[in-house]
Amino acid sequence: MRILVVCGAGASSTFVAQRVRHAAHDRGRDISAVAGTEQSLPIDLDAADIVLVGPHLQHALERIQRDAAPRGTRVVLLPPDIFTDLDGSRTLALIDEALSASTDAPRTPREELA
Repeated sequence: MRILVVCGAGASSTFVAQRVRHAAHDRGRDISAVAGTEQSLPIDLDAADIVLVGPHLQHALERIQRDAAPRGTRVVLLPPDIFTDLDGSRTLALIDEALSASTDAPRTPREELA
């Protein structure tokens, strides 16, 4: 599972990505999480299964969802207090919720290969 955490400049997304990687590792889960920026998103989307969008980018959420849809990439808007999730467990729960919410959705070719 490849997670892309997007924020404006990449600083806060770096912390979220690092924390969710640690939380996944502690639970024995194979998740990679990287930080990206709104500007790098068009390139970064190709390598992501889920995009976590920083709350301060809510204004761009519809565009991000539109860009992600043809790739079969899920998009999750992070809550405003996500940066208080110091161990990454809450962020990992949001990822799990996004995955379980889409189990009825048609699978993309990339998901079928995973």
